[in-house]
Amino acid sequence: MPSLLSSFFHMVPLLSLLFSFVVHCTNAGPPSPGYYLSSKISPVSFDQGFRNLWGPQHQKLDQGLLTIWLDSSSGSGFKSLHSYRSGYFGAAIKLHPGYTAGVITSLYLSNNQDYPGNHDEIDIEFLGTTPDKPYVLQTNVYIRGSGDGKIIGREMRFHLWFDPTKDFHNYAILWKPTEIIFLVDDVPIRRYPRKSDATFPSRPMYVYGSIWDASSWATEDGKYKADYKYQPFIGRYRNFKLQGCNTQASTSCQPPSISPSGYSSLSPQQFSALQWVQNNYLVYNYCHDPRRDHTQIPEC
Repeated sequence: MPSLLSSFFHMVPLLSLLFSFVVHCTNAGPPSPGYYLSSKISPVSFDQGFRNLWGPQHQKLDQGLLTIWLDSSSGSGFKSLHSYRSGYFGAAIKLHPGYTAGVITSLYLSNNQDYPGNHDEIDIEFLGTTPDKPYVLQTNVYIRGSGDGKIIGREMRFHLWFDPTKDFHNYAILWKPTEIIFLVDDVPIRRYPRKSDATFPSRPMYVYGSIWDASSWATEDGKYKADYKYQPFIGRYRNFKLQGCNTQASTSCQPPSISPSGYSSLSPQQFSALQWVQNNYLVYNYCHDPRRDHTQIPEC
C-alpha cells in the first residue's frame, strides 16, 4: 500500500501538467480555417456605405472609427445605403467591458422596414453580461418573421475563445442563395443551409448595426437588466466590409466565395474549424431545445 500511495503522489504533478496542457489547448483558439475571406474584400468607409438611422446624438465618427452608445436617454443605430440580395457583410467590433447586462450590440441584415410584421432577418447579436460571465454571441435567422403573430427564431449561441472587450475582432455574415455562414475572424462558427424556400430568407435586406436596451430577454432570459449607473455602454465599429449584390445589380451577380476555388462551400479545413468551435463554445442550439415547437422549425 505505501508503494501504491507513493506512486500515486508521484503521478499528481504529471496529471496536473497534463490537465493544464489540455485546458491550454482547448482555449488556445480554433484551428486555422486556411482561407481568410475578409482579407480579400476591400473595406468601405462608414460614409460610403451607411447612414445614421436613429440616435444621431449617440453616434460619433472619427477617422474611420464609428462609436455608438446607449445611456438612459437613448441608444443608436445605423443602416446601409443600399439593400442586398446576397453578399458578405462584416465589421471589426470592440465590445464594452464590465456590467453590460440587458444591452445588445449588433450587426445584422433585415427588411423589417419594408415588411413590418412579416420580415426576414440574419443576426449577429452580442448579449450583454455580468462581469463574472463571458459575453454570448447570438446568431439568428428569421424567415417571414411573425406572420402568425409569433416570431420564429433560429438561435444558436456561442461563447468566444477570446475576450471581445480587449480588442477589435472581425465578425461577418456571408449570405449566399444556398447557405448562410457566420464568421468570427474568418473562422466559420455556423452554417445554415437552404433546405427549402420556406426556411430560407430570399427577399432583399439592408445591413444594420445598433446598441439598445433589451433588458426583458437579453441576459439569462431577462434575469439581469440594464443598470444605468454603469452608463454609457459603448460599441465600437471599424473596417466595414460590404461586398454583395444590391437590388440594382445584374442577375449574374454572385456573392464572394467562402473558400478556395474548387469548393462550393466550406473546405475540409474550414469545416474542421467550425466543428472545433461548435464542440467547445456552442452553448445553445434551437434544434436541441425541447421547449421549442419543432413543427415550426422543420429544418431541424
